Amino acid sequence: MSTDPTAIPIQLDPREKRMKGITGHGDQTFDVPVISQIDETLWVGGCTDGLMLPDNIEHLVSLYPWESYRPSDSLKSALSIRMYDSLDQALDQVKAIAAWVNSCRADGPTLVHCQAGLNRSNLIVATALILDGMRPSAAIELLREKRSRAVLCNTAFERWLLEEAA
Repeated sequence: MSTDPTAIPIQLDPREKRMKGITGHGDQTFDVPVISQIDETLWVGGCTDGLMLPDNIEHLVSLYPWESYRPSDSLKSALSIRMYDSLDQALDQVKAIAAWVNSCRADGPTLVHCQAGLNRSNLIVATALILDGMRPSAAIELLREKRSRAVLCNTAFERWLLEEAA
């Protein structure tokens, strides 16, 4: 498998299950749990290769195929899409992925992950929330509150959510 040219260095302490690093956009430091719960059925996060997927997750959307979870027996579906955390990433598939996330959420707990759970995964999760009726600014604020202030530091992703997602 090829490598992601937008990858950033991340430290993961398995005892704490946290991810620490500096964002590729805006040079913000972050210290986040590997995954964060957004609502009853929606989780967002990052990944490190071989980490065991929590048993409660029934649907998995990976936007970072360079590293993957070891699936649990409770996994009903998995979707893997290669997406980059770049300012010129094509966003034509975002609404379709977000709609799929919403159908998964209707069936059970769903995790959307990328490398650190800051940009790609939150772009999809915010769009899913917007498709469910939330205002774009409210979706962004909720994700920053639940995950990190560094969420959507990729300004192209945030701008697309505010101008195009609705």
